[in-house]
Amino acid sequence: MASESGSAITESGAGHGGGHGTKAIFAALGANLGIAVVKLIAWAFSGSASMLAEGIHSIADSANQLLLLLGGRRSKRAADEEHPFGYGRERYVYAFVVSIILFSVGGVFSLYEGIEKLQHPHELENVWLPLVVLGIAILLESFSLRTALREARPHKGNQGWFQFIRRAKAPELPVLLLEDTAALTGLIFAALGVSLTAATGNSLFDALGTVLIGALLILVAIILGIETKSLLVGEGASATDVASIRSAITTGPEVETIIHMKTLYLGPDELLVGVKVALGGRMLLSDVAAAINAIETRIRAAVPVARVIYIEPDVWAEPNAVAPPTDAIVIRAAD
Repeated sequence: MASESGSAITESGAGHGGGHGTKAIFAALGANLGIAVVKLIAWAFSGSASMLAEGIHSIADSANQLLLLLGGRRSKRAADEEHPFGYGRERYVYAFVVSIILFSVGGVFSLYEGIEKLQHPHELENVWLPLVVLGIAILLESFSLRTALREARPHKGNQGWFQFIRRAKAPELPVLLLEDTAALTGLIFAALGVSLTAATGNSLFDALGTVLIGALLILVAIILGIETKSLLVGEGASATDVASIRSAITTGPEVETIIHMKTLYLGPDELLVGVKVALGGRMLLSDVAAAINAIETRIRAAVPVARVIYIEPDVWAEPNAVAPPTDAIVIRAAD
């Protein structure tokens, strides 16, 4: 006989930890808003296609940071009847929207503008102005990227940066790292394009710089889209956490074996664990409840993010058995 423990679920802290990356988001937002204005002014005076592409890129980045902040805020709403597991996954939704904006507004527009300038070259004016602006922008973007790296390092642990971006369950820091890296690389492309145009008098280099910026943003947007789509569909715990949960379950004397177990992230900071365990011998209902409570405590101690836990007690039978064993668990009230 199997039963579901009514006490085996805790729905608390749906938004806990939502501050991961907030400092980096504000740093990036401040940098991008200032850079966007200056870039567009430089474009207006010089006619540089690279500066226009970079200005639109900074506007798109600013919108992206606002979306990340909005997603973090909305994810903190309390669970209700319509969303009994809370709103933690809204952070994934907004991160996915960021990838779409980066692709369309940033990447496609820059690519279009670059191709347009290749077909209709335009001589640059006041070349010194975009170069000064790009130098300042590179310094500001470097500060933004440095802030994101410093805030991400404690969460990265021993993983490499690529592995951290691939495996992170909180989307804000990976999004910022990719976004800032793309922005800094794009600024270098723009600076090279403007510099070569100024040195040779050939606007082809400025247009090529714009095309490279667009291609880079599209590539980053595709990577972000793939990663956030995986989070939206639903990812389970890491192999390390799964091993820790299994160890926590089987460490005590209550469980004979784990029949099956599944995990799912309900949000970046909330993991659901569903497990069916075999308990041995004849047990009172009070003993079953005590065993489940002990298992829950060990799981939460081993993996604190496991906040929603369902434990189903059952009797282990060999797969080829045709009848239940005679000493099945008896669930009855204590005298």
